[in-house]
Amino acid sequence: MSKVRILILTSSTGGGHDARAEAFAEWCFQLYRHEVDVRIEQMLEKSSVVNRAGVGFYNQIQKAAPWIHSAFYAFVELLSYINTNGVTFGRGYYLEVLKEYRPHLIFSVHDCLNRGYFQLARAMLGENRVRCVTYCGEFSGGWGYSRNWIEPSVDLYFSRTPTARDYAVKSGIAPKKSRVRGNLMLPRAILETVSTEERGALRVKRLGLRPDLFTVFLATGSNGANHHLELLPALAKHADRIQVIVICGKNKDTYNELVHWRANHPEFNCYLEGYSDIVHLLMQASDAIVTRGGTTTCAKALHFKCPIIFDAFQGIMPQEQLTWKFFRNGAASGKIESAGDFARIIDAWMGDFSVYTRTRDNFLKLRYDEDPTVLIDEVVNLANDIARAKLKRRAFPPANGNGNGGGVKHG
Repeated sequence: MSKVRILILTSSTGGGHDARAEAFAEWCFQLYRHEVDVRIEQMLEKSSVVNRAGVGFYNQIQKAAPWIHSAFYAFVELLSYINTNGVTFGRGYYLEVLKEYRPHLIFSVHDCLNRGYFQLARAMLGENRVRCVTYCGEFSGGWGYSRNWIEPSVDLYFSRTPTARDYAVKSGIAPKKSRVRGNLMLPRAILETVSTEERGALRVKRLGLRPDLFTVFLATGSNGANHHLELLPALAKHADRIQVIVICGKNKDTYNELVHWRANHPEFNCYLEGYSDIVHLLMQASDAIVTRGGTTTCAKALHFKCPIIFDAFQGIMPQEQLTWKFFRNGAASGKIESAGDFARIIDAWMGDFSVYTRTRDNFLKLRYDEDPTVLIDEVVNLANDIARAKLKRRAFPPANGNGNGGGVKHG
């Protein structure tokens, strides 16, 4: 059977790039099953020692010293010149993957995996034997929007917002190649939606919390960068009105410290988890989320109507500035640089709940609904211009209301 072969280029600088790669692969399976073959490659980490060291350094300073990212970001921008027409670091591994897999389409979800990578693929496979697509998850443009995203020879370029699309076009992407597609989440996140009426039951039955308390979600990315212990006292002093959901990512030290903290605050309702695969449900159980400006988390928060308080402790990374700017300009979202900043926001909300209501109303003005399958079909159809496979597209959601029997449809 003829298949469409799609190669996804990603890297674990943070968790958002990988999350989008995995979401795309799962959507392809839900809609096309075995007719579309998706291969995900951690291209930076697997291709060279230099790239691997850069990824490790990125993730380390994200946890320990975000302020260093301005200098690191400026250094990484040099790749836009080094990789103008080809791949410098990791070229050999990339060529091996291309030769073995011979993809019909290359789908890049990482800024450092566009320039040079598309040109080398065309040189290896043939100018008219491969298509190239970029999905850029940034919310806006300016300082922090990497030059490495912009490869004018791309066949399709997806932006998360109209603001980011306009910046991409200004930077060199042809308008006819540009699309705005805001959500690239796993199918289960779309299926597992919780109605307002069911929200209390989710808090009680799934999380062991009370159904009626204002619920704050202290979130983190997969790396576990967080300031949970500094923020919790501001919530605990309102224990009669507030409860908290806390996740720690892969940060075992923080998790262990929070287990101890929770044991010593029995008066305060707290759901605690390490790395979570139900973040979409935790957001739906929450009234507000505290997070850094990671694009995937913030996009989910907007989709699930959970207002954001931006964690700007030790500064904001250039890429996070783009997210913060979008929500600041569009919804006047709050930013905290200390525990005192956070306490003032929470005290204001608890002192006059209409302050929170206005915050939430402004936040929801930025939200819009879209069909998550449109992007998938656009990419698969572009790949099939080369493959010429006879594809049978499945309906979504499936008639039985769940994807492969795994997700539950609420509301």
